[in-house]
Amino acid sequence: MCTLFEEPPTEKVWVDRGLEKYGVIAVATGESGDAAQVEKVDHPTAMRMLKNLGDIGRVGPSLGSFSVSAKILDALCEEFKEELEAKDGKLDTDPHFWMPLTLPQDEYISLMSQKGVAEDESRAHHIRMTQMKDTFLAANPELGLFGAVDVGNNACWWDYGQLKLYIANNLKLSEEGDDADLLRRFFGVTSRVMNSNVSGVDVDELAFVSSCKAKSGSVGAHSTIAAVEAEDIQIGQDAIVVNCAAKKIIAGKGAVLYNLISEAEEGIVAEDGDVIVAVTSTDGSSMLLRSKIDICGGGAWKKVLDGNTMSFEEVHTQNKDADVSTIEKIRKEMYKKASSSFGGN
Repeated sequence: MCTLFEEPPTEKVWVDRGLEKYGVIAVATGESGDAAQVEKVDHPTAMRMLKNLGDIGRVGPSLGSFSVSAKILDALCEEFKEELEAKDGKLDTDPHFWMPLTLPQDEYISLMSQKGVAEDESRAHHIRMTQMKDTFLAANPELGLFGAVDVGNNACWWDYGQLKLYIANNLKLSEEGDDADLLRRFFGVTSRVMNSNVSGVDVDELAFVSSCKAKSGSVGAHSTIAAVEAEDIQIGQDAIVVNCAAKKIIAGKGAVLYNLISEAEEGIVAEDGDVIVAVTSTDGSSMLLRSKIDICGGGAWKKVLDGNTMSFEEVHTQNKDADVSTIEKIRKEMYKKASSSFGGN
């Protein structure tokens, strides 16, 4: 599923639409409707990788949703039967299914090398998927392989995969307009303050508050807070605070706080434009990652930012195989313990 642009895929369109930050679906001209996918590459790289499609008619960001026929699902299950039975390995649909099925081998290897995957590993996987593809198409000549389902250039969708979009779409909950109305409807939002006990808090009429408990403080205009428990909160304009518990929470203008838990007397303090998130491990330990709302995480991926001990890349590598179910249980217990320490529960 994707949203295809009407404009031809020129380099200007690519840059203006920010396509280098997305998995992109490209559809060939002509009746076949053949399509292919590339992931987070610039325009020249994409055109080189997609040359096997011939003339490209339209492109657009993948929305991540897809459906498969029973036959291709059976083929994939058969191909990866040993891994499924052993419950061994980890594959993602875009880099391990759609791209090797639709891109030439050399281009696939080049793309995967940018992700740190060894050339021999990528070549072996592409050969394996090509053999599966050839067998499948020979047995099912009436079927296509990979097609685009265009939901329309003006379709309503909200991306949370980049910090700037996470901020924009969370703040949209307190905005006016058709897009904001649809977002609230999607999330079941029926009022500015929902499922909360904040009678002693001065909540601006343009803020949004959900599932929160606080005895005193204020929530500024156009801010969004959810699953927050504290005795006192001071939430600045345009701030976002989610899944946080502390005796006192101070979030400056435009700050973003996520998954923070503190039993300290001073609570949680963030200055204007601060981004602070907690990363919890299965042993119950937790580290803070800090950034600023004007820092691009992709550009700073390999850097150790001020206040941090690790780069974003190092944190990702350390946690990519973490048991998120166990961590969520631990976080809930930590949250409950912290909130009970100041009478939140």
